Amino acid sequence: MKNLITVGWVLAASLVASSSAYAQQDLLNMKGVDRPAPLKNVGIDQKLNSQIPLDLPFRDEAGRDVKLRDYFGKRPVVLALVYYSCPMLCTQILNGLTSSLKAVAFNPGEEFEVVVVSFDAREKPPLAAEKKAAMMNYYRRPRTSSGWHLLTGDLASIKTLTDAVGFHYNYDVHTNQFAHASGIQVLTPEGKLSRYFYGVDYSPKDIRLGLIEAAQNKIGNPVDQILLFCYHYDPTIGKYTTAAVGVLRVAGAATLLLLAGFCFISFRRDARGRAVKH
Repeated sequence: MKNLITVGWVLAASLVASSSAYAQQDLLNMKGVDRPAPLKNVGIDQKLNSQIPLDLPFRDEAGRDVKLRDYFGKRPVVLALVYYSCPMLCTQILNGLTSSLKAVAFNPGEEFEVVVVSFDAREKPPLAAEKKAAMMNYYRRPRTSSGWHLLTGDLASIKTLTDAVGFHYNYDVHTNQFAHASGIQVLTPEGKLSRYFYGVDYSPKDIRLGLIEAAQNKIGNPVDQILLFCYHYDPTIGKYTTAAVGVLRVAGAATLLLLAGFCFISFRRDARGRAVKH
């Protein structure tokens, strides 16, 4: 019976930030409304452009004392709030993140950083090290290991960070597990919350565009700049959606370039024809 209850509310928690983006947002807005006790007040409140406290102390997977500030300042950061001993949802979040990043050409430690923080104050660096090893084995870019940071910390640091991000979770004493929503965040190099992506499967396109915008277009290529004209971030669903005006602008510019090219070629042919006659 206990296992059935555990599976039930874990599945319900996964629905809080997965499936249809619109349905997910409805669930996020229903904190405390007609939910099982472990799910009350569970959800993610977007705090776009808010600054997270960078002087919070944590420990990395090697047991070193660190501060969040150590991972900011140069590159945007992908942040995931999970707990490493989670039997279901957190593993899906980290697998989804790693799978998405495999399809993105940017490399952790070069164009961005990955910071994973456990919100279970009982967890220690050895468990974080095990989780990092599993993620790196799946990611298969060993040279990027220095760009992945799996942290543990005390309750005060965890609570301050999760509150700053708008991440709300509950501990269920009956199952010895946490009820929580699923999602990741992209932050600017200065530590401001730039983008929220929900669920357990993250579009590589969304991650790439989110990193480019968080980096203020300091990474990426000209094609990415064109894509940013065609898509815009919709905070209500945590995704990039097609921007009709942007598409029309890009199409118009492309048409003008084609016409200019056609005219240029035509003029050159006419000029050559006249030169041959003379």
